[in-house]
Amino acid sequence: MATNKYFPLMGEPIKLGNLTLKNRVIAAPISPPDFGPDSGLTKDNVAFYDYRARGGMSVVTVSEGIVDMETGRSHTKQLALDDPLIIPSLAETARAIHKHNCFASIELSHGGKFAGARAHDAAGKSMKRYGPIAETLPDGAQIHEMPEELILKIADCFGKAALVVKKAGFDMVLVHAAHGWLLHQFMSPAQNTRTDKWGGSLENRMRFPLLVIEKIRENVGRGFPIEFRYSGAEYIPNGYGIDYGIEIAKAVDGYVDLIHVSAGVHENHDTFVITHPTMFLPHGSNVHLAAAVKPHVKTPVATLGGLNDPNDVEKILAEGKADIVELARQHLCDPYFVKKALSGQSEDITKCCRCFTCFGAFLTNRIAMCALNPVVGYELDNSLGFAARAPKNVVIAGGGPGGMAAALQAVRQGHRVKLFEKGGRLGGQLLSEEHVPFKRDLYAYAVQQAKRVEESGVEVFLNTELTPELLEKIGADVLVCAVGAKPLIPPVEGLLEGGKLAPSVKTLSALHSQTPDVGESVVILGGGLVGSETAVYLDELGKKVTVVEMRDDFAPDAPEMHHTGLEHKFRDNNVKLMLKTRAKTVLPEGLLVETDDGTEKIVEADTILLAAGFVPNTDIVSALSNIAPTTFSVGDCVKVGKVVDAVYNGYYGANDI
Repeated sequence: MATNKYFPLMGEPIKLGNLTLKNRVIAAPISPPDFGPDSGLTKDNVAFYDYRARGGMSVVTVSEGIVDMETGRSHTKQLALDDPLIIPSLAETARAIHKHNCFASIELSHGGKFAGARAHDAAGKSMKRYGPIAETLPDGAQIHEMPEELILKIADCFGKAALVVKKAGFDMVLVHAAHGWLLHQFMSPAQNTRTDKWGGSLENRMRFPLLVIEKIRENVGRGFPIEFRYSGAEYIPNGYGIDYGIEIAKAVDGYVDLIHVSAGVHENHDTFVITHPTMFLPHGSNVHLAAAVKPHVKTPVATLGGLNDPNDVEKILAEGKADIVELARQHLCDPYFVKKALSGQSEDITKCCRCFTCFGAFLTNRIAMCALNPVVGYELDNSLGFAARAPKNVVIAGGGPGGMAAALQAVRQGHRVKLFEKGGRLGGQLLSEEHVPFKRDLYAYAVQQAKRVEESGVEVFLNTELTPELLEKIGADVLVCAVGAKPLIPPVEGLLEGGKLAPSVKTLSALHSQTPDVGESVVILGGGLVGSETAVYLDELGKKVTVVEMRDDFAPDAPEMHHTGLEHKFRDNNVKLMLKTRAKTVLPEGLLVETDDGTEKIVEADTILLAAGFVPNTDIVSALSNIAPTTFSVGDCVKVGKVVDAVYNGYYGANDI
């Protein structure tokens, strides 16, 4: 058999049960847009998984099926696999995945003691919650010890759910025994201290998971692949480490077809960002767990954890650390990851920057979103295409993420596009991330988008500011303003001297070189997301950093999980956070501040770095408006936001031309 000339190991088939996977990459479970009120898949959900199956993955796994809704539902983004009315939507989803020469899998789960934490029964009443032992959780929730008859019932529910999804056309199932859900709770010495046959020893703690696997096998028969997902290490106080994780793998070896080694416990605040690695952790930070397990089992082993580069995937396979690599956030960011890699277009892969926009949207609004992929959350709309328009002359002012997104989509729609950028490079504010190690994926996105723009047929004019006179001269049917924002100068005495920034005061442009133009001691004025990330970066360079923030928290504008990642960094580094503190005066020796209790003090610093926010360049927008018949604005010049806002507005604004 011929091998793929670009990534021979990634492109190599592998047999799981009676299935032959076409390559070694699986799309791990990701929650789609919220399900319907009956906890069944909607047309939007089907389109979500259809889109993910298009790009060459061997398997796409649907998340997350609850086998017994009465006792097991932990949040709203879960499927009621015990409701026969769900079968048509399951069948439609499996068919959608199969259209793209891709196998369909589904995650079978039960929340255990965390069932009901963010979900209620049909009548809106709180659910009675069961775990391995009776306990009171930190939030006061009362957990009941799961009686044996309920253990046996839920094991049967796993088996019945597997049969339901098999009949609906799914090709395999994933048993969710990781991240703190029910089966994990029973396997964990820290969480299961029972003294009957369901606890007290590894053999007893594994009795329930093995019974679940047995019931599934009874229902689906031989050859139907079962994937077993578990945490190789818990990373919680008194939790098990990899040695115990190896023993778990050995216990299921031979009973399942794929051992999927993950990490952590979801309901533990600190380990959530280990399960889903932050940008502050190395790519593939959890791969070592699968690598430790693999020599001890005969069953194929899968790994995952913040991977976004096909070269890393190939290296993992080459070094024998795993047999299969699973991608979650990366596959949301670019579903065509595998197809691009195996066809020699790996440089065109949009790499996940691990910004947690996706998780932030999920946790706050229950929607699907990706900062760098505007199709996510609108898969159904995009699958239907957009109405053809008569070609128009489109002029774009500004080459940041919003301007580039608009330019690319306008060209796809058949328009003639000119893009003017007053600087020497496309990329806008994202260019400032070039030298920040944990933001290089975001910088790489800017470089990649610039390359796409230049190759798309867009006429690009660098070092050229679009003035009203120039716009009048060249003419345009449509003007897109993407002129960004400028730093906010707060009313602090001494920041300005003669209308200009004082010598010790710098804007974030001071970071735009390999050696930042700042002194050895830096006060960052503003502790929002930008200021907090800047503090982490400068601390890693060995600078003495103090953050001055008027609010009572740092980075309140960060997605929840990214905030947790920053919290970890501040816990371990030397950054001094001065919250509920107001800047008063810039002095020769530093910054005079006033704390919440009215105390004044001088924070010594060589450099005062402004990170107090930005204000839209509305003056530029006003000057350019009404010259072209149609004008619209995108990105920070409308409202200062995040890269996701600029990308979405640019992409969908171009569709309205």
